[in-house]
Amino acid sequence: MKKIKKENQILIMLAFFSISVGLWGNFRQLWLQDNKFSVTNISNILSIGTLISVIIIGLIGKYIKLDKIKNMLVIVLLVKVINVFLLYFLNMTGYTELIKLSIIIDIVTEYIVITSIYPLITTIIKTGTIYSKRRLTEYLFRDVGILFGGMLIGKNIAKIFINYNSCLFISNIFLIFSLFMLLMIKVNDYKNNDEYKEISLSYIFKDKVLVLYLIYTLIAIIAMSTALGLKMLTLTNYFKLSDSAATNYLLIVGLLADIFGIIVLKYLTPKNDYLTITIKFGIRFIGYVLAFISNNIIITLIAITWSIFISTSYENICEGVYINRLDNKYQLSFSNICHIIRFLGESIGILLCGMMYEKGLRYMFGLSALFMIFQIGIAYYMIYLRKNMQNDECLIIGDETKWK
Repeated sequence: MKKIKKENQILIMLAFFSISVGLWGNFRQLWLQDNKFSVTNISNILSIGTLISVIIIGLIGKYIKLDKIKNMLVIVLLVKVINVFLLYFLNMTGYTELIKLSIIIDIVTEYIVITSIYPLITTIIKTGTIYSKRRLTEYLFRDVGILFGGMLIGKNIAKIFINYNSCLFISNIFLIFSLFMLLMIKVNDYKNNDEYKEISLSYIFKDKVLVLYLIYTLIAIIAMSTALGLKMLTLTNYFKLSDSAATNYLLIVGLLADIFGIIVLKYLTPKNDYLTITIKFGIRFIGYVLAFISNNIIITLIAITWSIFISTSYENICEGVYINRLDNKYQLSFSNICHIIRFLGESIGILLCGMMYEKGLRYMFGLSALFMIFQIGIAYYMIYLRKNMQNDECLIIGDETKWK
């Protein structure tokens, strides 16, 4: 039997994990609703889980060395598998506090795996192409998981009715496959590897643009999560879509956005930064304002569609411009800091989304539009700073000096 390359091993492992996330992640909110949790409780659980993830991921980055990343991931994935089995049997039991704890563990373990893939890659293979393949694999197979969920939910297969709990069970099968694949991976001796170095916040604060980018990322994710943090509940409860229709809607919009993102990346960015920002945020801001003012369900659905479409298609397109300001060996560390900032923003945004949800959709979009005013302002200012920097300005990172 032909041996699988290390590069392919980690991509296969990630593919199985991403299918599991796509299959179960979309139904997590609806599963909680079926278990008699209110929207406010659901948003609080998701927010707390995400916030705890931020703290734990920060501690992992500080105290877990690269040679221990794989071992840590094995433990985390094993905990996730056991926890998902527990969730499966907790369904409809009424053990509220135990369900809350289990959902939080589910969220935390998911985010730990997502943010640990890049460091794991550095212990396996030394090539830049693996990073782009990693991103493509994650997004593509997450969509595959969403597709499976949309096809399976509500169907009778072999006389078994497929509900949210069934999707949870099936997602765990893919988690087990992912765990087995991870166990097969052998890490390299990277002790003399200079391709990965931790970056401290004190160095980041030496560069105004990078600091602004982190602030921008936090506000942007808060704005997005305030509007769309509970999108499955919004689509099924407010717009009366079936769970299958809501899943297929998100899948179609996501796939179209992926295609559009490739076109945008090739033809608009980074040559037309101001145009990129205007398209990305301007139209969304107008849609949110109209949704708030009109309180019209059709306008609101259009605003949601455009928001999901444009956020997915442009995701991380601008990030590379700012990460590339750093020396290569610090880019991975900075990218992980960006992940932590995103999760923090998501935690705050979901909490606000739950508070506004009970008042009405218009308030979710109105509050999100308010955050977007600051988001757009910072985005334009970052572009202005970057385009007007003098050639003799440089960024010092550790012992490295990089000309801007």
